[in-house]
Amino acid sequence: MSPSLFTAERLLFTPAVPRADATPVVFAFPNQYQVGITSLGYQGLWAALASRTDVAVSRLFTDGHEPLPRQPALVGFSLSWELDYSHIFALLELLGIPRRSQQRQESDPLVFGGGSVLTGNPEPLADFFDLVLLGDGEKLLGDLISTYRDLENASRFQKLQGLAQVPGIYVPSLYQVTYDGPTGPVTRIEAQGAPPQVHKQTYRGSVLCASTVVTAAAAWENIYMVEVVRSCPEMCRFCLASYLNLPFRPASLESLIDALERGLKVTDRLGLLGASITQHPEFEALLDFLDLPKHDGVRLSLASVRTNTLTERLAALLVKRHSHSATIAIESGSPHIRQLVNKKLEDGEILQAAVNAKAGGLTNLKLYTMVGVPGETTSDLQQTVDLVMAIKRAAPGLRLTLGCSTFVPKAHTPWQWYGVRSAAQKRLPWLQKQLQSQGVEFRPESYQWSVIQALISRGDRRVSHILEQSCSYGDSLGSYRRGAKDLRAQVPDLDYYVHQDWQPGVVLPWSHLQAAMPESTLQKHLAL
Repeated sequence: MSPSLFTAERLLFTPAVPRADATPVVFAFPNQYQVGITSLGYQGLWAALASRTDVAVSRLFTDGHEPLPRQPALVGFSLSWELDYSHIFALLELLGIPRRSQQRQESDPLVFGGGSVLTGNPEPLADFFDLVLLGDGEKLLGDLISTYRDLENASRFQKLQGLAQVPGIYVPSLYQVTYDGPTGPVTRIEAQGAPPQVHKQTYRGSVLCASTVVTAAAAWENIYMVEVVRSCPEMCRFCLASYLNLPFRPASLESLIDALERGLKVTDRLGLLGASITQHPEFEALLDFLDLPKHDGVRLSLASVRTNTLTERLAALLVKRHSHSATIAIESGSPHIRQLVNKKLEDGEILQAAVNAKAGGLTNLKLYTMVGVPGETTSDLQQTVDLVMAIKRAAPGLRLTLGCSTFVPKAHTPWQWYGVRSAAQKRLPWLQKQLQSQGVEFRPESYQWSVIQALISRGDRRVSHILEQSCSYGDSLGSYRRGAKDLRAQVPDLDYYVHQDWQPGVVLPWSHLQAAMPESTLQKHLAL
């Protein structure tokens, strides 16, 4: 136990005093405290639990925890990154809970999970959870607690059956998955005492998340975060943040200002979050508020902004608020690739954004791009280099940083049927060689870890055995290949999950889980 982790916290809500009959809950983030407490989603859901008198909640991280109940009724995990799954194993062991749901007894707590990873595709981890919350926690968490309390005297199986009737609560053990042999694709998914399809739940309120705790121990020290928008109206065909979270929802201006004023009472550092914050319909009015003289000492950070909304005024305000950099996602320097991914952006708009950034006083511009996009050629890569050079000429002296990832297919997007392009492995170092010689800082994401992300984002339940097996070999791509090799003839080859294109119409591992758009609509978007 590390109680010192929590001593620097300043709470922006008043926790309730649990009743004598309160349900004991452990709410975990499978990473270190400094990472977990920087997750706005985790903060908000913990505060929602801690504000209830019928719940006694304890937080748990890999490096510390609050006092834990001797016999928790519910143990929850908020999962934001695919590769944190191994920490779930370690925390279950710490709590003395069997790893797989089928091994748990009547006396064991129900283990639930949520977050973007599990809402996207829970199947590789499904056998480790009794319950998965599909969608927005603001809508689901209260339903989980109230329904559980109604069923708390029932048997474990009766609890699972009852909870499975709650919209958005997925009970994996009540769904039978059939395969075309041990190494073949999924052929059928049948519900057994549960709804045939589980529908992701969408919170549609006008008040979005804001920090409930500020601490110097967070990864972003003493930052107060506010979610400005949820989802993104651009709908790039690869983008999980856009498609999974539809519809695009801006917070009301009034709620944003109220939230910011609360945060400024405890800190001078603000972070505005969202996939496309500058497309908030009243963003200029929000800038007016942040530009008030009373905020002259405030430090402001923004998430990635849409390129053609990076104005000189926005750049100047960032500088005035002690920020020297802005981030834009251009995806590629090739108009052809941007058209393929549905990135509605012209070269001229990218160049103008750089000009505006420099004119406003920013010293650094970060560009996000991808390689390995389906249909990409070496000519497209050269056009990325050419565009970066054009930016340098248009805004001389502006420091450029190019972040580059490999395309990874995500469930519930139009590109879920595509696999990872192995050519990306060589294209990352090629880009690095071309750009670094021109004075551009190049920050590639690991191709090897993109492969593992794809395995988890696209896998079925058989992948759980690969994940378990690989843990004994360490933390590298080789460990996953060794784990899969150990299970040869028992599970498909890694290439099936990672690199192979799947034909539209096949039974997807997540076909029984309905997100914002039905599969038929995603196929239409794929064909555009």
